[in-house]
Amino acid sequence: MCSPKEFGMNDAGVRMVTRSLSRGLGTGPRGNGEEAAHLQRGEAAAEGRKIHHPVKRQRKAQSLNVAYEASDGEKGEGTNVLKVPSWEPQDWRQQLANIRTMRSGKDAPVDHLGVEHCYDASAPPKVRRYQVLLSLMLSSQTKDQVTAGAMQRLLARGLTVDNILQTDDSTLGTLIYPVGFWRTKVKYIKQTSAILQQNYGGDIPASVAELVALPGVGPKMAHLAMAVAWGTVSGIAVDTHVHRIANRLRWTKKVTKHPEGTRAALEEWLPRDLWSEINGLLVGFGQQICLPVRPRCHACLNQALCPAAQ
Repeated sequence: MCSPKEFGMNDAGVRMVTRSLSRGLGTGPRGNGEEAAHLQRGEAAAEGRKIHHPVKRQRKAQSLNVAYEASDGEKGEGTNVLKVPSWEPQDWRQQLANIRTMRSGKDAPVDHLGVEHCYDASAPPKVRRYQVLLSLMLSSQTKDQVTAGAMQRLLARGLTVDNILQTDDSTLGTLIYPVGFWRTKVKYIKQTSAILQQNYGGDIPASVAELVALPGVGPKMAHLAMAVAWGTVSGIAVDTHVHRIANRLRWTKKVTKHPEGTRAALEEWLPRDLWSEINGLLVGFGQQICLPVRPRCHACLNQALCPAAQ
């Protein structure tokens, strides 16, 4: 915020502006101002009206105490840093602890057939990262068991960028069927593989922005690819399970309609050191207990704490 001095509004400046306004609209010498006032009085007298001269009261200057968020380089004495009120869901720590207890067996489909288990660990790093990305592309709207089966068939033929580009669409479709929207995924896999070969030397991008720019790659896939392929936590990966459970537990400040809205809402309050854990934890919980239809609330340790269970 600019100070009074920056606008030329010191005490003397305020008085000077007040005097100039009291002279009326004339900007010339005093004589011109008196002549204009005389003409106004003459016109008013001719019309039988009185001229009332309102008394202008000088407004008392008030000091404003402005708070702002300073950058690291600006922080110091005299800085009034803005503190944003924090929000977090009620009982979320206990709810999370209960989910960890229910997931301690690690026996959900995601624990054995998720993206972390669908690539060839003996392949070169660049090839492994490509395989991770492809498994994520196949997993959209598809159960883990079906995705894992498609990946096994692709791996048996040698899953590399070059091999995929040399495979005709019909054969590729047969290999990945019956994943959801398999015809569209054949097109996306071919397009993405060509981009990776041309622009990234057969590797995958190392940023979320570049990953989501690839055909058939969404935000959830990008964040999981960053975590699994690159070992970087870039954000919370939110799929239908995480989206559903977060809203049932009221882990969002308001109801969210889409996974991306849920991701943004969760990242506002959930400690960052939990971001890498939350996807697998909630996906398995959603596969076993917090089902989309007829959730098994009777078997849930959060039954008394879950707003949706009430």
